[in-house]
Amino acid sequence: MAELVANCPRCASRHITFDITAAKVYRIDYDWQNWYEAFGICRNCGRTTIFILSESRAGDYAYVHKTGLVKIEKSLNNFVDIKGHISLKDSASVSPPEFLPKEIDAVFREGATCLAVGCYNAAGTMFRLCVDLATRSMLPSEEVAGLSAKIRRDLGLRLPWLFETGRLPDFLRDLSSCIKEDGNDGAHAGTLTEADDLLDFTSVLLERIYTEPEMLRLAKERRDARRTQPK
Repeated sequence: MAELVANCPRCASRHITFDITAAKVYRIDYDWQNWYEAFGICRNCGRTTIFILSESRAGDYAYVHKTGLVKIEKSLNNFVDIKGHISLKDSASVSPPEFLPKEIDAVFREGATCLAVGCYNAAGTMFRLCVDLATRSMLPSEEVAGLSAKIRRDLGLRLPWLFETGRLPDFLRDLSSCIKEDGNDGAHAGTLTEADDLLDFTSVLLERIYTEPEMLRLAKERRDARRTQPK
């Protein structure tokens, strides 16, 4: 039976052995690195945990692929890295908009996780950070009349400038007030009891900046490809 040495999130035992009785590949990176959800039983408390495992660069992944993770009789720690375990944080039901830059995608997912477990102040702070990162890229690099260094730095000043100069659609203006009100409450006062407005504004803004342009670009590529096909 496959064995994994890890810290038990159920009984807090450290470096305890788990019997791994089942594993499922749910992701593949670089055309070789399998990621697994692996079902383990703690030998100390007898309770179960689903671990997130990724094949290690230092391990013999070809051997793992041939043998199968649960059939390996050596310690799995020689072949995989422990990335975490399934918990309440994985109940996040809000997916980020498509085609986001990697940094913003990661921040949005962190906000969605915080939202799922009821950490509204943390969620609000993360969604505000998404908007901050996204709107920085909308500012012209050259000097523009009315665009001061303070406006460039301060999201609360930057958003009105983007609306006034037509760089953001006006229908988002009313909803954008949540960034100043809810975002500040979450980051500074710690008094948020929900973050739905911040989520809505952030999602629509990111879709307008990243998702819609990329979808249009891909649609144009498909249209151009159809036009060049021989009839």
